[in-house]
Amino acid sequence: MTKGSKWIRHLARTGYFARGLVYTIIGLFAVLAAIGAAENKDTEGALQTLLQQPFGAVLIAALIVGLVSYGVWRLFQSIMDPDDHGLGVKGLAVRAGLLSSAVTYGLLALYALSLVGVSNAGGGEGGGSSPAEMLAGFFGSRPVSLGLAAIFAGVAIAHWVKACKRKYADHLKASDAVMEWLHPISITGLTARGCVFAILAVMLVLRGLTSEDGSGTPGLKDALEYTQDLPFGAFLLAALGVGVMLFAVYSFAEAIWREINIEDA
Repeated sequence: MTKGSKWIRHLARTGYFARGLVYTIIGLFAVLAAIGAAENKDTEGALQTLLQQPFGAVLIAALIVGLVSYGVWRLFQSIMDPDDHGLGVKGLAVRAGLLSSAVTYGLLALYALSLVGVSNAGGGEGGGSSPAEMLAGFFGSRPVSLGLAAIFAGVAIAHWVKACKRKYADHLKASDAVMEWLHPISITGLTARGCVFAILAVMLVLRGLTSEDGSGTPGLKDALEYTQDLPFGAFLLAALGVGVMLFAVYSFAEAIWREINIEDA
């Protein structure tokens, strides 16, 4: 194993752990919100919660390393294709999703830097528009909302297919004993995350059909609040929160057992 491949492996595993930590906080607060003990959190809210803890700045600094690591690993996956997605339509779609993930976690790392005073990204008055808002200004809010809805629906279906067909297991090199308990966790966690994307898709369709002025792109917190407002919303939100925490466990499992195919890139 070369020194470069070890470096990439460390980045990937650190990144999966950081993703797991963020989703642990989001899922926990979703469950607490379902029983009326807290408010829902999104990814930025999860970082703010960490900052409020003892040694919060240290925790955020450590998490920034993980978020940057995950972003770099996703970028590497998108460009170098170590998992052999290929150049077909499906493969390019997956790699585009990986690139989008790299950008998302990079922006989240910038936001985390702003919390400890290193960057003002996401802070201050009159901050820059999001890419979705800029596209809406150019193409119109309705086409952008419906286009994003189609993308999120595709991501949701991909999560459900990955869960049902156990495709995640192709990249996990754990013992049979570990996989026996990891299968239900992974299936439930991936299904729950798919449900979040499905809810976002529904919200975007509704927004695209009813809004003409582009009222912003819904995020994870919006999806959880939308769930909470449904009939039996508290029960649904609690179930979704537990599912999101199980996705966090799946992320921790990837940090430990995921096969990082650097040599196949």
